[in-house]
Amino acid sequence: MIRNVKTSVTDYGDETTPLLAQDAPTMVERDAEFGGTIERAKLEKALLRKLDARMSILVLIYILNFIDRTNLATARLRGFESDLGLKGQQFASLLSILYAGYMLMQIPSNMYLNYTGRPSLYLPAAMILWGSLTLVMGFVHTFIGALLARFLLGFVEAAFFPGALFLISSWYRREELGLRMAILSCGSMISNAFGGLLAAGILDSMEGKLGYAAWRWLFFIEGTMTISVATCSIFILPDFPSNTRWLTPLERRLAEMRIAEDVGIAEEDGKQSPMQGLKMAVTDWKVWWLALTFTSFVIGSSFSVYFPTLSATLGYSRTITLLLCAPPWAFATLVSFINARHSDKTRERFFHVAVPLTVGIIGLLVALATMNTAARYAALFLMAQSNAGSVVFLGWASNSIPNPPAKRAVALALINMVSQTGSIGGSYVYPTAWGPTYRKSYAICIASYSICILMSFIFRKHLISLNKRMDREDLGFGIGAGRLPVDDAEAVSARVAGSDEILDTVEHLPRLGRAGSSSQRKGTDVAERRGFRYVY
Repeated sequence: MIRNVKTSVTDYGDETTPLLAQDAPTMVERDAEFGGTIERAKLEKALLRKLDARMSILVLIYILNFIDRTNLATARLRGFESDLGLKGQQFASLLSILYAGYMLMQIPSNMYLNYTGRPSLYLPAAMILWGSLTLVMGFVHTFIGALLARFLLGFVEAAFFPGALFLISSWYRREELGLRMAILSCGSMISNAFGGLLAAGILDSMEGKLGYAAWRWLFFIEGTMTISVATCSIFILPDFPSNTRWLTPLERRLAEMRIAEDVGIAEEDGKQSPMQGLKMAVTDWKVWWLALTFTSFVIGSSFSVYFPTLSATLGYSRTITLLLCAPPWAFATLVSFINARHSDKTRERFFHVAVPLTVGIIGLLVALATMNTAARYAALFLMAQSNAGSVVFLGWASNSIPNPPAKRAVALALINMVSQTGSIGGSYVYPTAWGPTYRKSYAICIASYSICILMSFIFRKHLISLNKRMDREDLGFGIGAGRLPVDDAEAVSARVAGSDEILDTVEHLPRLGRAGSSSQRKGTDVAERRGFRYVY
């Protein structure tokens, strides 16, 4: 039972936060449509469980997305280059051409996704197309044919990752976003870990079946898997909070309110046309800074594409080489999950980006300095875990460009699009002529990671200054919010999810919009805020 809550304005002495009028709707009054604070908490937990269960298919889609994008490096180990008669830098060109198509389509794709509002149809349709193109790769016999197929593959694959980021950020609050981004991004690392195991099985067992080389079967089987999962995902993926059909009207209302409260805008304030969103994104320098920062990360992590090649420098057989790729990426997946979870819990971003990258630099230095087998394999673990930094960085980027949705859709696509110039350049960082030591390659990656850390630090300092400016101007404290002293509201005791639980008004009522910055209030009072503060 909720105890009586005083709604009168209280004098807080030295508090600088402006107090609201007595007739402003309080937290409890706004929860009345959900049956009160306790019932809202129950409904919110049920909504998140339902949403998480359905969003989990994005991980499987991303695994297949990354496998279809990077299986060329695996096919290279079983005769792909010799069968197609590739020479010089032609193989690197096949890797890089995918990102040309990938870059061209990302912004138009997210603009269209925001306009149509049907990711449950749009993303699976794109997936069916790229699965079909993966199948086509199994039939190519010339460099030109492979080049065209790879360009088109990048063109349609561009819909998924920025679209998935936009979809997730449309449902989850800031303190929930990092973990979900981590779970999604772990898909790429899982694909690196277990894609090699799948490829090893195919390459060892399918050579000559029905007259096709084993590397062709690699494309046939993986393309078919992609199409099958795409068909199922049509019935699983959600759309946006306003139009998802499998939500009840009350759940839909709560989903919309959660995001509006989190970013500090009214629902009607968030409606912008795709072209308005494009203009707002391209004129915000923060978007370009984040894009260039992530570009430096992508160049530094170019070893991911060549991971089987680097593993082969250890001197083992082809099958053992593929199997050795799995443990470093399994380790990276675990580190990424823990790092992102801790980032959400502490509401800190920069150090959760910089520390994994610093450890990655140490791994690159080890690989550069020695050809010792054990040391170089240990270096692969340290290098792989650096991807934990990118997971947090993507959530940080979404936090830093929270609204309106039309702007965020373009901004996330723009950041990812610009960063793919790093993928194009990264395709040429590990030429065969630099092997087997690849010292020059590792030096390039070290420099790129260092630039990423420096730019992230500068961005952090800027966000701190923005928060302080908003604090001085007393922005964002107000419309439609109430101030509740803990002594009066105390805590709400309820039986939630089958167990007695004390719902602390800060930790368990996420709509309070905690700042995670210098604006965070001290003392025993709780100020419900509508205003936005940057997380850094």
